[in-house]
Amino acid sequence: MFTATSLSGDKPQQYAQLAAQARALLHGETDRIANAANLSALLYHALPSLNWAGFYFHDGNELVVGPFQGLPACVRIPLDKGVCGAAGRTLQTQRVDDVHAFPGHIACDAASRSELVVPLVKDGRLVGVLDLDSPDPARFDVIDQQGIETIAAIYVEALP
Repeated sequence: MFTATSLSGDKPQQYAQLAAQARALLHGETDRIANAANLSALLYHALPSLNWAGFYFHDGNELVVGPFQGLPACVRIPLDKGVCGAAGRTLQTQRVDDVHAFPGHIACDAASRSELVVPLVKDGRLVGVLDLDSPDPARFDVIDQQGIETIAAIYVEALP
């Protein structure tokens, strides 16, 4: 049985601990749904000031909600809409301090103020995105971005 431990040290040390926990959770498991569910729960409970943490999977046309923690979410997101769509379309991480100022933002949860979305890419193709939302403006900094990009890479590495 896995139990989350409290993170200690400065933010880079905390993300290193979180990455180690993610690797332990995914060790030996290749099912994308099971791994996304466990990582969503890990991130949601380990990181402060989140109101949503989860995955959207690319179905070849648009993003479709996958495992997450938080309030019910938008089910489908076109690649030309919102922060998640931008990450999927450009294959680049989107770190947005104020989602209300982001053109085409989709307000799945009105409480969200800032967002961090990392594209999940395997063998050059979009698999989906890892999405974190916060009720705090400018919640995510470059250290958060690097830490979540590492977690996303751990997830992609576990895919068959």
